[in-house]
Amino acid sequence: MRVFFVASEMAPFSKTGGLGDVTAALPRILHALGADIRVLVPLYQTRPWMDGLQKICTVHVPFSEKTGEIWSLRDQPQNWFLHQPEYYQRPGGPYQDPHGQDWRDNAERFGFLNRVAVEIAQGRVTELDGWRPEIVHLHDWQTGLVPYLLSLEERVGANRPATVFTIHNLAYQGRCDPKILQPLHLPEEDFHPGGTELYGSFSFLKAGLVYADRLTTVSPRYAQEIQTSESGMGLDGLLRLRSGDLTGILNGIDTSIWNPGADPNLPSHYDSSSITGKSACKTRLQSILGLDPDSGMFLLGMISRLVEQKGCDLVLQLVHELMQRRIQLVILGTGDSHLEQWAQELAAGYPGQMAVRIAFDEGLSHQIEAGIDAFLMPSRFEPCGLNQMYSLRYGSPPVVHETGGLADTVRDAGDGTKDHGNGFVFRPATTDALRSAIDRAEAFFRQPEQWLGLQRRGMSEDYSWQQTAQQYLNLYQSMISRD
Repeated sequence: MRVFFVASEMAPFSKTGGLGDVTAALPRILHALGADIRVLVPLYQTRPWMDGLQKICTVHVPFSEKTGEIWSLRDQPQNWFLHQPEYYQRPGGPYQDPHGQDWRDNAERFGFLNRVAVEIAQGRVTELDGWRPEIVHLHDWQTGLVPYLLSLEERVGANRPATVFTIHNLAYQGRCDPKILQPLHLPEEDFHPGGTELYGSFSFLKAGLVYADRLTTVSPRYAQEIQTSESGMGLDGLLRLRSGDLTGILNGIDTSIWNPGADPNLPSHYDSSSITGKSACKTRLQSILGLDPDSGMFLLGMISRLVEQKGCDLVLQLVHELMQRRIQLVILGTGDSHLEQWAQELAAGYPGQMAVRIAFDEGLSHQIEAGIDAFLMPSRFEPCGLNQMYSLRYGSPPVVHETGGLADTVRDAGDGTKDHGNGFVFRPATTDALRSAIDRAEAFFRQPEQWLGLQRRGMSEDYSWQQTAQQYLNLYQSMISRD
């Protein structure tokens, strides 16, 4: 089965969140299960690993004076990188400049990626040894034009591969002024409420939702939530209309990377059969972050984009109360400047008890997952979430708001009278509800046998990509068989 992934990021080469993890891990597992996979992502800033890149071919893009080049790593020929320096080789991140502002030409930048993807999908890039996919799997708004462009090919009598469009976060919709239709060379007759128009704007995301053959999102609960007016972000009507084509498939985690039994970032390794090594990880974390070396402190951690969606403001509102107790708190992430500043100011007031690192630090994130006692994830909405699964695997029971993938993966431990929970679930997304959940978590922590049972239940569960990949293979097969 020939499957073509198109995305805007892929770890470790480019990553701003969970999307990069998904597009790195899922194709690898699909390949192990027998699929013939290719992945196309833009080639962003020059990095040391580029020394291993080699050019495969040049792609001439319809309606554009610019050409793109497809490069690959010698030891990873299945991963294709779109090299177009004017669009992608810039300071800052994949979507924003160094000051955190969206690139003004994002529509053109990702429109170019979509056009290149269609040329490959239609087999018109002959230097790729005639490879042509049966399934094109698109991810988030940055690739939403591909199903639409392929539908335009079909209108003029061309055969096309089947398309799957995955919603990683409905909040990011790729909306732009309808004037973009002209530079993108898109027909105006499809700019209407039943097509690409979204409340007066042109939307990349809506194009994908309307024209893809099948839709998926990253957890079963989120698939239900986005069909409601509360969580549908203005697209719930369309999603209800397409409910028969919408499937929620829970993301997985890469257990070869997130493995406390072999993680090279940790000072000591451990697993569910012997968790003693976790105490050394806590001591080490307290040391490197300047926290008081006290094993009796209930050490809470949060690794997140510092934005309101993630509920970090709920945590910050509770800091003064929490710091009056035997509780320590560490926060790692970047985001809105006012939340970054608020967190740093709070930490300055509680040296030895609270630490904040405004950074993206993969190694430190592993050390935090292993060294903390419990993980805070109070997201107001969360399509899937990966950190709660990392936390379960690392024996750090998560405290989560009951939403999306958090509700699909974390079961509340209740009052401890039944051995069935793996974390602490609260609702609604308020400081009072979060405070109550933290209180319950700390009460468990103060009872070592009860806490150990909770840790072991979480660590023994399987959230690997294997089951997820098989569900996608079944979906692909059903689409090919139907055709």
